[in-house]
Amino acid sequence: MSGKGPGFFSDIGRSGRDILTKDYNSDQRFTISSSANSGLDLKSTLVKSRGLSSGDVTAEFKYKNKVVNFKVDTESNVLTTFTVSDVMPYAKTISSIRLPDYNSGKFEVQYLHDHVAFTLGVGLTRSPAIDFSGTMGTPSIAFGAETSYSTSLAKFTKYNAGLCFKMPSSSASVILGDKGDSMKVSYLHQLERLNGGAVVGEISRRFSTNENTLTVGCSLVVDSQTVLKAKLNNHGNLGALLQHELTSKSFLTISGAFETKDLDKNPKFGFSLLLKP
Repeated sequence: MSGKGPGFFSDIGRSGRDILTKDYNSDQRFTISSSANSGLDLKSTLVKSRGLSSGDVTAEFKYKNKVVNFKVDTESNVLTTFTVSDVMPYAKTISSIRLPDYNSGKFEVQYLHDHVAFTLGVGLTRSPAIDFSGTMGTPSIAFGAETSYSTSLAKFTKYNAGLCFKMPSSSASVILGDKGDSMKVSYLHQLERLNGGAVVGEISRRFSTNENTLTVGCSLVVDSQTVLKAKLNNHGNLGALLQHELTSKSFLTISGAFETKDLDKNPKFGFSLLLKP
């Protein structure tokens, strides 16, 4: 959750979700990034996944309260994003479009105050989709919901709700998703004796299929440059990750996924290298 106010709906359960999902991958990824005093940031990424290679180049320019971002990939898609912070107190606007799809344009407003936060996004088409999310509360306890409405179908296509509690050394969240068909309950506890490590447990249930999944995970700060993470669920899926800071803001991440109930199945490995000279 954000240190100011309740945070956005997407922040509910984020700390535990990051331990269980963030940086785990089965791809090979190489990224090089550079920054200039003029406010221009450049980043190039190459990815190899399932034998296929792709890449993109991103340029971001910052000036006062404005940020312009251009991203071009190997499929000739051009994503342009224009962000203006403090367009009014506690609010910012984000405009984006992905060419050559002229129907991908979107305008979004984000508002974050001491006890309320919301986002409103509208597609820039004749029959736009309207996305809305809102939360109320404090940094310690917050309740929120999100929904999407399709004007072309004249119906709601998504609605979720969530609740989050945050204490000095632990946090818990409940998220009801998929139009009420799924529920996730997670609990995270900080391990101060392990230099900032944490353990997390998550139970997810899909009501339509009566399927339950229990996942436990942990992160361990080995030293100021190295972090270890691991996760295991009741279906026998085991994941492990090592992230090491090579130099300031340059990281090497290695991860693997294993099927403990089918040892004959080949494990999946991935790595990413982020270099920032």
